[in-house]
This record gives sequence, C-alpha cells and structure tokens, in this order.
Amino acid sequence: MRLSNGVLVASLLAALLMASGCEVLLLGGAAVTGYKMGTDEKSVSEVVDDSAITASVKTRLIQDAQVRALNIDVDTNLGEVTLSGYVRSQAEIDRAVIIAKGVQGVRRVTPFLKVRVD
Repeated sequence: MRLSNGVLVASLLAALLMASGCEVLLLGGAAVTGYKMGTDEKSVSEVVDDSAITASVKTRLIQDAQVRALNIDVDTNLGEVTLSGYVRSQAEIDRAVIIAKGVQGVRRVTPFLKVRVD
C-alpha cells in the first residue's frame, strides 16, 4: 500500500504534535493546531516547521534533568516560541529559554513561565 504525500505529511504532523503534547485536529487530510485552516496566513510548510520546532523544543526539555518539562507548554508561531506553565525557580526558566533558543528554526523565545514552589 502506497500513501500519498499529503497523507504522509498529515501523519507526520499528527505524530509530532501528539509527541509534543498538543491537540491534533484533522481537517480534510491536513493536521492543524492553534489556527483556523484557510483563514490564517500560514502555509502548510510553515505549519509543519512550527510543529517540528515545538516537538524539538519539548523533546529537549524532557531530556534535560534541570527542567520539569511536563509542567511547560510549548507553542510556536512562525518560529517564535512561547513557553508557559509553572517551574520551581528562575534558574529553571533561564534553562528552558536557553534550550528553546538552541533549537534550529527558533527566531525568538518568550517565556510566560511562573515560579511555583510545591
């Protein structure tokens, strides 16, 4: 069985988004998150790039022992990454920002992380 390029892209995008903790919505064979298909000015390649960046940032956060990645949400729009959630210290915020900035394709990182001691 041979899959079309559109099905492969949609499947890859869905897998990346699920791995990053994002919700996936499949519309007409295209997976989208965070924006309305046909109304926003993002191309399919920009959506795929943003999803790949989100997945890469989340993966690197999970791999880092200094960051509690499960408490951090990662959103990407045109290469601009937003980090939100709760962390244990300012040092953890700083580390998460450094990790996100190290991902290829990231243009800017905006941390909306708050310190909360459990």
